[in-house]
Amino acid sequence: MDDSLKRSAEAGDVDALYSIISHDPDVLETLDRIPLIDTPLHIAASVGNTHFALEMATLKPSFAWKLNGHGLSPMHLALLNGHDQLVTSMITLIDSELVRVKAKWRMTPLHYVAQTENIDLLAELLSASPSSIEDLTVRCETAVHVAVKNGRLSAFKVLLGWLRRANKEEILKWKDEDGNTVLHIATFTNQPKVVELLIGTVNVNAKNFNGLTAMDMFHLMAGDSKDSEVGKILRRAKAKTASEISASSTSLAQFLFRDLTLIEKRDKYFGVFGQNKKKSADGIRNIVLVVALLIAIATYQTGLSLWRDDTKTGVYILFYSSFTFNSAAFFASVWTILILITGLPYSNMLSIPICFLSYAYCGTIQSTMLRNDGFINLINMFVLMLFFIPLVSSARLEVLKHHVDNLKRRAGGFV
Repeated sequence: MDDSLKRSAEAGDVDALYSIISHDPDVLETLDRIPLIDTPLHIAASVGNTHFALEMATLKPSFAWKLNGHGLSPMHLALLNGHDQLVTSMITLIDSELVRVKAKWRMTPLHYVAQTENIDLLAELLSASPSSIEDLTVRCETAVHVAVKNGRLSAFKVLLGWLRRANKEEILKWKDEDGNTVLHIATFTNQPKVVELLIGTVNVNAKNFNGLTAMDMFHLMAGDSKDSEVGKILRRAKAKTASEISASSTSLAQFLFRDLTLIEKRDKYFGVFGQNKKKSADGIRNIVLVVALLIAIATYQTGLSLWRDDTKTGVYILFYSSFTFNSAAFFASVWTILILITGLPYSNMLSIPICFLSYAYCGTIQSTMLRNDGFINLINMFVLMLFFIPLVSSARLEVLKHHVDNLKRRAGGFV
Protein backbone atom coordinates (compact mmCIF):
# COMPACT_ATOMS: atom_id res chain seq x y z
CA MET A 1 0.00 0.00 0.00
CA ASP A 2 1.14 3.53 -0.78
CA ASP A 3 2.65 5.18 2.33
CA SER A 4 0.61 8.34 1.86
CA LEU A 5 -2.60 6.28 1.74
CA LYS A 6 -1.58 4.48 4.92
CA ARG A 7 -0.82 7.76 6.69
CA SER A 8 -4.18 9.26 5.67
CA ALA A 9 -5.98 6.20 7.10
CA GLU A 10 -4.02 6.38 10.37
CA ALA A 11 -4.75 10.10 10.69
CA GLY A 12 -8.34 9.81 9.52
CA ASP A 13 -7.69 12.49 6.87
CA VAL A 14 -10.52 12.18 4.33
CA ASP A 15 -9.30 15.17 2.28
CA ALA A 16 -5.90 13.53 1.88
CA LEU A 17 -7.64 10.34 0.73
CA TYR A 18 -9.43 12.12 -2.10
CA SER A 19 -6.26 13.95 -3.06
CA ILE A 20 -4.47 10.60 -3.45
CA ILE A 21 -7.34 9.19 -5.51
CA SER A 22 -7.36 12.26 -7.80
CA HIS A 23 -3.70 11.65 -8.62
CA ASP A 24 -4.15 7.88 -9.00
CA PRO A 25 -7.79 6.93 -9.75
CA ASP A 26 -6.91 3.21 -9.86
CA VAL A 27 -5.26 3.09 -6.42
CA LEU A 28 -8.21 1.43 -4.64
CA GLU A 29 -8.84 -1.02 -7.49
CA THR A 30 -5.22 -2.11 -7.31
CA LEU A 31 -5.58 -2.91 -3.62
CA ASP A 32 -8.85 -4.73 -4.21
CA ARG A 33 -7.22 -7.14 -6.62
CA ILE A 34 -4.95 -8.48 -3.86
CA PRO A 35 -6.79 -11.31 -2.02
CA LEU A 36 -5.46 -10.81 1.52
CA ILE A 37 -4.25 -7.33 2.44
CA ASP A 38 -4.54 -4.54 4.98
CA THR A 39 -6.63 -1.97 3.14
CA PRO A 40 -7.03 1.65 4.31
CA LEU A 41 -10.32 0.52 5.83
CA HIS A 42 -8.51 -2.10 7.93
CA ILE A 43 -6.09 0.54 9.20
CA ALA A 44 -8.85 3.04 10.00
CA ALA A 45 -10.84 0.35 11.80
CA SER A 46 -7.82 -0.64 13.89
CA VAL A 47 -7.24 2.90 15.18
CA GLY A 48 -10.92 3.82 15.42
CA ASN A 49 -11.20 6.51 12.74
CA THR A 50 -14.93 6.09 12.23
CA HIS A 51 -15.53 8.87 9.67
CA PHE A 52 -12.62 7.80 7.48
CA ALA A 53 -13.72 4.14 7.71
CA LEU A 54 -17.27 4.99 6.63
CA GLU A 55 -15.97 7.11 3.75
CA MET A 56 -13.72 4.31 2.60
CA ALA A 57 -16.45 1.64 2.95
CA THR A 58 -18.79 3.85 0.89
CA LEU A 59 -16.20 4.23 -1.86
CA LYS A 60 -15.18 0.58 -1.80
CA PRO A 61 -17.76 -1.68 -0.06
CA SER A 62 -15.77 -4.81 -0.90
CA PHE A 63 -13.04 -3.68 1.52
CA ALA A 64 -15.47 -4.25 4.41
CA TRP A 65 -15.57 -7.97 3.55
CA LYS A 66 -11.89 -8.39 2.73
CA LEU A 67 -9.54 -10.21 5.11
CA ASN A 68 -5.98 -9.13 5.81
CA GLY A 69 -2.95 -11.40 6.05
CA HIS A 70 -3.95 -12.39 9.59
CA GLY A 71 -7.41 -13.49 8.47
CA LEU A 72 -9.25 -10.52 9.97
CA SER A 73 -11.79 -8.13 8.48
CA PRO A 74 -12.13 -4.43 9.41
CA MET A 75 -15.08 -5.34 11.67
CA HIS A 76 -12.96 -7.85 13.58
CA LEU A 77 -10.10 -5.39 13.95
CA ALA A 78 -12.47 -2.73 15.31
CA LEU A 79 -13.86 -5.22 17.84
CA LEU A 80 -10.43 -6.41 18.95
CA ASN A 81 -9.37 -2.80 19.57
CA GLY A 82 -12.55 -1.81 21.39
CA HIS A 83 -14.00 0.55 18.78
CA ASP A 84 -17.67 -0.31 19.29
CA GLN A 85 -18.98 2.91 17.75
CA LEU A 86 -17.22 2.14 14.49
CA VAL A 87 -18.77 -1.34 14.49
CA THR A 88 -22.31 -0.08 15.00
CA SER A 89 -21.81 2.64 12.40
CA MET A 90 -20.65 0.09 9.84
CA ILE A 91 -23.64 -2.20 10.32
CA THR A 92 -26.05 0.74 10.38
CA LEU A 93 -24.75 2.78 7.43
CA ILE A 94 -22.88 0.26 5.25
CA ASP A 95 -24.29 -3.27 5.52
CA SER A 96 -26.00 -5.03 8.42
CA GLU A 97 -24.82 -8.38 7.05
CA LEU A 98 -21.25 -7.46 8.01
CA VAL A 99 -22.21 -9.13 11.30
CA ARG A 100 -21.81 -12.40 9.35
CA VAL A 101 -18.41 -11.78 7.73
CA LYS A 102 -16.23 -14.78 8.53
CA ALA A 103 -12.64 -14.28 9.64
CA LYS A 104 -10.03 -16.88 10.52
CA TRP A 105 -11.62 -20.07 11.94
CA ARG A 106 -14.94 -18.83 10.43
CA MET A 107 -15.36 -16.57 13.44
CA THR A 108 -17.94 -13.85 12.83
CA PRO A 109 -18.20 -10.56 14.75
CA LEU A 110 -21.08 -12.14 16.67
CA HIS A 111 -18.80 -14.98 17.81
CA TYR A 112 -16.19 -12.44 18.91
CA VAL A 113 -18.66 -10.39 20.96
CA ALA A 114 -20.15 -13.57 22.48
CA GLN A 115 -16.74 -14.14 24.11
CA THR A 116 -17.12 -10.89 26.06
CA GLU A 117 -19.61 -9.38 28.49
CA ASN A 118 -20.42 -6.55 26.06
CA ILE A 119 -24.11 -7.46 26.07
CA ASP A 120 -25.34 -4.17 24.61
CA LEU A 121 -23.22 -4.61 21.50
CA LEU A 122 -24.20 -8.28 21.34
CA ALA A 123 -27.87 -7.32 21.29
CA GLU A 124 -27.21 -4.73 18.57
CA LEU A 125 -25.50 -7.29 16.35
CA LEU A 126 -28.36 -9.76 16.79
CA SER A 127 -30.88 -7.08 15.97
CA ALA A 128 -28.96 -6.01 12.86
CA SER A 129 -28.67 -9.56 11.51
CA PRO A 130 -31.01 -12.06 13.22
CA SER A 131 -29.84 -14.97 11.07
CA SER A 132 -26.24 -14.50 12.28
CA ILE A 133 -27.18 -16.65 15.30
CA GLU A 134 -27.07 -19.64 12.91
CA ASP A 135 -23.46 -19.11 11.78
CA LEU A 136 -20.96 -21.80 12.76
CA THR A 137 -17.21 -21.70 13.29
CA VAL A 138 -14.91 -24.36 11.85
CA ARG A 139 -15.52 -26.24 15.09
CA CYS A 140 -19.27 -26.17 14.39
CA GLU A 141 -19.79 -23.78 17.30
CA THR A 142 -22.67 -21.35 17.47
CA ALA A 143 -22.36 -18.05 19.32
CA VAL A 144 -24.10 -19.82 22.23
CA HIS A 145 -21.37 -22.47 22.33
CA VAL A 146 -18.73 -19.72 22.32
CA ALA A 147 -20.40 -17.78 25.15
CA VAL A 148 -20.72 -20.85 27.38
CA LYS A 149 -17.21 -22.14 26.63
CA ASN A 150 -15.86 -18.76 27.74
CA GLY A 151 -18.05 -18.68 30.86
CA ARG A 152 -19.98 -15.57 29.77
CA LEU A 153 -23.26 -15.92 31.64
CA SER A 154 -24.62 -12.49 30.68
CA ALA A 155 -23.87 -13.08 27.00
CA PHE A 156 -25.55 -16.49 27.23
CA LYS A 157 -28.68 -14.93 28.76
CA VAL A 158 -28.89 -12.37 25.95
CA LEU A 159 -28.53 -15.11 23.32
CA LEU A 160 -31.05 -17.33 25.10
CA GLY A 161 -33.53 -14.47 25.31
CA TRP A 162 -33.10 -13.81 21.60
CA LEU A 163 -33.61 -17.48 20.68
CA ARG A 164 -36.79 -17.66 22.73
CA ARG A 165 -38.26 -14.52 21.19
CA ALA A 166 -37.26 -15.58 17.68
CA ASN A 167 -38.65 -19.10 18.27
CA LYS A 168 -35.25 -20.63 17.48
CA GLU A 169 -34.60 -22.66 20.63
CA GLU A 170 -33.74 -25.57 18.35
CA ILE A 171 -30.28 -23.98 17.96
CA LEU A 172 -29.59 -24.84 21.60
CA LYS A 173 -29.63 -28.51 20.55
CA TRP A 174 -26.99 -28.06 17.84
CA LYS A 175 -23.74 -29.92 18.40
CA ASP A 176 -20.14 -28.83 17.94
CA GLU A 177 -17.47 -30.91 16.21
CA ASP A 178 -17.31 -33.25 19.21
CA GLY A 179 -21.07 -33.65 19.34
CA ASN A 180 -21.41 -31.52 22.46
CA THR A 181 -24.52 -29.44 22.95
CA VAL A 182 -24.46 -26.30 25.07
CA LEU A 183 -25.72 -28.45 27.97
CA HIS A 184 -22.72 -30.79 27.69
CA ILE A 185 -20.35 -27.82 27.83
CA ALA A 186 -22.15 -26.08 30.70
CA THR A 187 -22.14 -29.32 32.69
CA PHE A 188 -18.47 -30.13 32.12
CA THR A 189 -17.39 -26.57 32.95
CA ASN A 190 -19.59 -26.50 36.07
CA GLN A 191 -21.96 -23.65 35.21
CA PRO A 192 -25.13 -24.43 37.22
CA LYS A 193 -27.00 -21.26 36.22
CA VAL A 194 -26.59 -22.07 32.54
CA VAL A 195 -27.62 -25.69 33.12
CA GLU A 196 -30.72 -24.58 35.02
CA LEU A 197 -31.74 -22.19 32.23
CA LEU A 198 -31.37 -24.94 29.63
CA ILE A 199 -33.49 -27.52 31.44
CA GLY A 200 -36.85 -27.86 29.74
CA THR A 201 -35.51 -26.52 26.46
CA VAL A 202 -32.95 -29.13 25.43
CA ASN A 203 -32.81 -32.92 25.57
CA VAL A 204 -30.98 -33.67 28.83
CA ASN A 205 -30.10 -37.15 27.58
CA ALA A 206 -28.61 -36.19 24.21
CA LYS A 207 -25.31 -37.98 23.49
CA ASN A 208 -22.19 -36.44 22.03
CA PHE A 209 -20.09 -38.22 19.40
CA ASN A 210 -18.31 -40.16 22.14
CA GLY A 211 -21.65 -41.52 23.35
CA LEU A 212 -21.68 -39.40 26.52
CA THR A 213 -24.70 -37.62 27.96
CA ALA A 214 -24.63 -34.50 30.15
CA MET A 215 -24.83 -36.77 33.22
CA ASP A 216 -21.77 -38.65 32.00
CA MET A 217 -19.99 -35.32 31.60
CA PHE A 218 -20.98 -34.39 35.14
CA HIS A 219 -19.45 -37.58 36.52
CA LEU A 220 -16.26 -36.90 34.57
CA MET A 221 -16.15 -33.36 35.93
CA ALA A 222 -17.19 -34.11 39.50
CA GLY A 223 -15.23 -37.29 40.09
CA ASP A 224 -16.34 -38.67 43.44
CA SER A 225 -18.37 -35.57 44.30
CA LYS A 226 -22.08 -36.26 43.62
CA ASP A 227 -23.55 -33.35 45.54
CA SER A 228 -22.64 -30.39 43.35
CA GLU A 229 -25.37 -28.02 42.24
CA VAL A 230 -25.08 -29.12 38.60
CA GLY A 231 -25.63 -32.74 39.60
CA LYS A 232 -28.73 -31.86 41.62
CA ILE A 233 -30.21 -29.92 38.70
CA LEU A 234 -29.59 -32.79 36.29
CA ARG A 235 -31.08 -35.37 38.64
CA ARG A 236 -34.20 -33.24 39.13
CA ALA A 237 -34.52 -33.15 35.34
CA LYS A 238 -34.26 -36.98 35.29
CA ALA A 239 -31.00 -36.89 33.33
CA LYS A 240 -29.39 -40.30 32.76
CA THR A 241 -26.01 -41.68 31.91
CA ALA A 242 -25.56 -43.34 28.53
CA SER A 243 -25.59 -46.78 30.14
CA GLU A 244 -28.97 -46.06 31.72
CA ILE A 245 -30.62 -45.04 28.48
CA SER A 246 -32.54 -47.81 26.76
CA ALA A 247 -30.70 -49.56 23.99
CA SER A 248 -33.87 -49.25 21.95
CA SER A 249 -33.35 -45.51 21.45
CA THR A 250 -33.57 -44.65 17.77
CA SER A 251 -30.41 -44.07 15.75
CA LEU A 252 -30.42 -42.62 12.25
CA ALA A 253 -29.64 -46.00 10.70
CA GLN A 254 -32.42 -47.67 12.67
CA PHE A 255 -34.84 -44.96 11.65
CA LEU A 256 -33.99 -45.33 7.96
CA PHE A 257 -34.63 -49.09 8.18
CA ARG A 258 -38.30 -48.36 8.92
CA ASP A 259 -41.07 -47.57 6.48
CA LEU A 260 -42.00 -43.98 5.78
CA THR A 261 -44.09 -42.41 8.51
CA LEU A 262 -47.50 -40.98 7.81
CA ILE A 263 -46.14 -37.43 7.84
CA GLU A 264 -43.26 -38.36 5.52
CA LYS A 265 -45.71 -39.90 3.06
CA ARG A 266 -47.73 -36.69 3.17
CA ASP A 267 -44.61 -34.63 2.44
CA LYS A 268 -43.53 -37.01 -0.33
CA TYR A 269 -46.77 -37.02 -2.26
CA PHE A 270 -48.13 -33.56 -1.50
CA GLY A 271 -45.01 -31.54 -0.65
CA VAL A 272 -46.72 -29.78 2.24
CA PHE A 273 -43.58 -29.30 4.34
CA GLY A 274 -41.40 -28.17 1.46
CA GLN A 275 -43.95 -25.60 0.42
CA ASN A 276 -44.44 -24.37 3.94
CA LYS A 277 -40.73 -23.61 4.35
CA LYS A 278 -41.08 -21.02 1.61
CA LYS A 279 -44.35 -19.54 2.82
CA SER A 280 -44.40 -15.94 3.89
CA ALA A 281 -45.99 -14.96 7.18
CA ASP A 282 -49.14 -13.93 5.29
CA GLY A 283 -49.25 -17.31 3.54
CA ILE A 284 -49.02 -19.15 6.84
CA ARG A 285 -51.80 -17.04 8.29
CA ASN A 286 -53.94 -17.88 5.25
CA ILE A 287 -53.40 -21.59 5.83
CA VAL A 288 -54.42 -21.24 9.46
CA LEU A 289 -57.48 -19.25 8.42
CA VAL A 290 -58.58 -21.92 5.94
CA VAL A 291 -58.20 -24.69 8.53
CA ALA A 292 -60.13 -22.67 11.11
CA LEU A 293 -62.87 -22.09 8.53
CA LEU A 294 -63.08 -25.83 7.83
CA ILE A 295 -63.52 -26.46 11.54
CA ALA A 296 -66.29 -23.87 11.73
CA ILE A 297 -68.09 -25.41 8.74
CA ALA A 298 -67.79 -28.91 10.21
CA THR A 299 -69.19 -27.64 13.52
CA TYR A 300 -72.13 -26.03 11.74
CA GLN A 301 -72.88 -29.10 9.65
CA THR A 302 -72.70 -31.31 12.73
CA GLY A 303 -75.23 -29.08 14.47
CA LEU A 304 -77.63 -29.40 11.54
CA SER A 305 -77.17 -33.17 11.39
CA LEU A 306 -78.01 -33.93 15.02
CA TRP A 307 -80.34 -36.83 15.44
CA ARG A 308 -83.72 -35.80 16.74
CA ASP A 309 -86.29 -38.13 18.17
CA ASP A 310 -89.71 -37.88 16.52
CA THR A 311 -92.08 -37.86 19.53
CA LYS A 312 -95.08 -38.85 17.41
CA THR A 313 -93.65 -41.90 15.73
CA GLY A 314 -90.86 -42.80 18.14
CA VAL A 315 -88.42 -43.43 15.34
CA TYR A 316 -85.17 -41.74 14.45
CA ILE A 317 -85.16 -39.31 11.58
CA LEU A 318 -81.81 -40.60 10.40
CA PHE A 319 -81.13 -44.32 10.23
CA TYR A 320 -78.05 -46.16 11.29
CA SER A 321 -76.78 -46.35 7.71
CA SER A 322 -76.88 -42.55 7.46
CA PHE A 323 -75.20 -42.28 10.85
CA THR A 324 -72.41 -44.64 9.78
CA PHE A 325 -71.55 -42.86 6.55
CA ASN A 326 -71.95 -39.40 8.09
CA SER A 327 -69.65 -40.28 10.99
CA ALA A 328 -67.10 -41.87 8.68
CA ALA A 329 -67.04 -38.72 6.54
CA PHE A 330 -66.76 -36.47 9.60
CA PHE A 331 -63.87 -38.38 11.20
CA ALA A 332 -62.08 -38.74 7.85
CA SER A 333 -62.30 -34.96 7.37
CA VAL A 334 -61.00 -34.27 10.86
CA TRP A 335 -58.16 -36.74 10.37
CA THR A 336 -57.26 -35.12 7.05
CA ILE A 337 -57.09 -31.72 8.73
CA LEU A 338 -54.84 -33.14 11.44
CA ILE A 339 -52.49 -34.68 8.91
CA LEU A 340 -52.25 -31.49 6.88
CA ILE A 341 -51.64 -29.12 9.78
CA THR A 342 -49.15 -31.29 11.68
CA GLY A 343 -45.79 -29.55 11.55
CA LEU A 344 -47.25 -26.23 10.43
CA PRO A 345 -47.10 -23.08 12.56
CA TYR A 346 -49.95 -22.85 15.08
CA SER A 347 -50.81 -26.55 14.58
CA ASN A 348 -50.76 -27.20 18.34
CA MET A 349 -53.17 -24.35 18.89
CA LEU A 350 -55.53 -25.66 16.21
CA SER A 351 -55.46 -29.24 17.50
CA ILE A 352 -57.24 -28.17 20.71
CA PRO A 353 -60.53 -27.06 19.07
CA ILE A 354 -60.35 -30.08 16.76
CA CYS A 355 -60.14 -32.34 19.82
CA PHE A 356 -63.09 -30.60 21.48
CA LEU A 357 -65.10 -30.83 18.26
CA SER A 358 -64.50 -34.57 17.93
CA TYR A 359 -65.51 -35.34 21.50
CA ALA A 360 -68.55 -33.06 21.20
CA TYR A 361 -69.59 -35.14 18.20
CA CYS A 362 -69.20 -38.33 20.23
CA GLY A 363 -71.18 -36.80 23.11
CA THR A 364 -73.96 -35.87 20.72
CA ILE A 365 -74.16 -39.44 19.47
CA GLN A 366 -74.24 -40.82 23.00
CA SER A 367 -76.92 -38.43 24.27
CA THR A 368 -79.24 -38.49 21.28
CA MET A 369 -79.04 -41.86 19.64
CA LEU A 370 -76.87 -44.59 21.06
CA ARG A 371 -77.17 -46.20 24.47
CA ASN A 372 -74.53 -48.88 23.99
CA ASP A 373 -71.69 -47.95 26.31
CA GLY A 374 -69.37 -50.48 24.70
CA PHE A 375 -69.94 -48.94 21.30
CA ILE A 376 -69.39 -45.44 22.68
CA ASN A 377 -66.11 -46.55 24.29
CA LEU A 378 -65.05 -47.94 20.92
CA ILE A 379 -65.73 -44.57 19.29
CA ASN A 380 -63.78 -42.77 22.03
CA MET A 381 -60.80 -45.07 21.44
CA PHE A 382 -61.06 -44.32 17.73
CA VAL A 383 -60.94 -40.58 18.42
CA LEU A 384 -57.84 -41.04 20.58
CA MET A 385 -56.15 -42.96 17.77
CA LEU A 386 -57.21 -40.20 15.40
CA PHE A 387 -54.97 -37.78 17.27
CA PHE A 388 -52.30 -40.23 18.36
CA ILE A 389 -51.15 -41.46 14.93
CA PRO A 390 -50.28 -38.06 13.38
CA LEU A 391 -48.54 -36.91 16.57
CA VAL A 392 -46.40 -40.06 16.77
CA SER A 393 -45.51 -39.76 13.09
CA SER A 394 -44.57 -36.13 13.61
CA ALA A 395 -42.37 -37.04 16.60
CA ARG A 396 -40.58 -39.72 14.61
CA LEU A 397 -40.01 -37.25 11.81
CA GLU A 398 -38.43 -34.83 14.32
CA VAL A 399 -36.01 -37.62 15.35
CA LEU A 400 -34.92 -38.01 11.74
CA LYS A 401 -34.61 -34.25 11.24
CA HIS A 402 -32.46 -33.99 14.38
CA HIS A 403 -30.10 -36.75 13.17
CA VAL A 404 -29.84 -35.33 9.66
CA ASP A 405 -29.09 -31.82 10.96
CA ASN A 406 -26.30 -33.19 13.14
CA LEU A 407 -24.83 -35.13 10.23
CA LYS A 408 -24.90 -32.03 8.02
CA ARG A 409 -23.06 -29.94 10.56
CA ARG A 410 -20.60 -32.75 11.27
CA ALA A 411 -19.88 -33.10 7.53
CA GLY A 412 -19.32 -29.39 7.10
CA GLY A 413 -22.77 -28.59 5.71
CA PHE A 414 -22.97 -25.24 7.50
CA VAL A 415 -26.34 -23.58 7.90
